[in-house]
Amino acid sequence: MRQWIVAGNWKMHNTVAESIALAKAIKEGAAGLQGGTVVLAPPFTALASVHQVIQGSPVCLAAQNMYPEDKGAFTGEVSPLMLKDVGCSYVIIGHSERRKYFLEQDTDVNRKVKKATACELIAVMCVGETDEERDRGITQDIVGRQVQTGLSGMENLENVVIAYEPVWAIGTGKVATPAQAQEVHGFIRGLLRRLYGGPAAEQTRIIYGGSVTRDNIGDLIAMEDIDGALVGGASLKADQFLGIIEKTSSAK
Repeated sequence: MRQWIVAGNWKMHNTVAESIALAKAIKEGAAGLQGGTVVLAPPFTALASVHQVIQGSPVCLAAQNMYPEDKGAFTGEVSPLMLKDVGCSYVIIGHSERRKYFLEQDTDVNRKVKKATACELIAVMCVGETDEERDRGITQDIVGRQVQTGLSGMENLENVVIAYEPVWAIGTGKVATPAQAQEVHGFIRGLLRRLYGGPAAEQTRIIYGGSVTRDNIGDLIAMEDIDGALVGGASLKADQFLGIIEKTSSAK
């Protein structure tokens, strides 16, 4: 049985004080939940402070990005060792906003995934198609390429979570129907089965991201191959995020 996972990506929101308050509310509200993992991804400036809040609780800390080197002359970047130093156990890699605004390519994602996992961070690798790509009927071509290239050279999937986030559903209020999401999740799991074998594919958590709320998570999480959610806007409101966690925990 795969454990569920709900991750909150706070993006470029919240001061340190706001991050501390939100983390406290989520930690208290999620206390006692079992069978899964709650992950918070605040901005870099709040990582250390949020870690102090959640330390010793079941809530885990994630970064929203990283540079695939231990150290060096890379002004403005943050290394995986630095992330571990402030308490991170997860890192989000290849989010569609990184791909769109910062021109990250599949090969960049691959370097980061390999480096993150080598440093014993769990990589949440994001994949997904645009509206135009879905209209052209090439969703599986795009997602398949992103998965295969992103995982190229990976011997196992022990420290990998895959997040399917259709780009057309991120921050738009649009949500893939449960059937649409399950179709892609099932495709990804089938691809993993061919690449890594049945046991690895069955154990890998594949989560959905894209305008997830406590009102729509129930139908999504009921799907066989959806193991949780990568939550954006709704993770900035404790009651919304806790509602998503509770419904996910109950369903799984």
